[in-house]
Amino acid sequence: MAENISTLQQAIDVVEALEPEEQAILLDIITKRLSQQRRHELIVDVKQARDDYQKGNVKHGSVADLMAELDE
Repeated sequence: MAENISTLQQAIDVVEALEPEEQAILLDIITKRLSQQRRHELIVDVKQARDDYQKGNVKHGSVADLMAELDE
């Protein structure tokens, strides 16, 4: 874990050495890439949920049914 902190600190040091405009551009790029990554993960989750539904691996019921099952 200490190695990760060191790597993070190195990245921060590099970013701080950039001009403010370059930092803003980098922030924009990172923000967009994180959004794309989250979007991709959501697409994967939706595909998995659809696949589970088509295969019948989904349970139907009410909240009360869920709570009763959790109590078992």
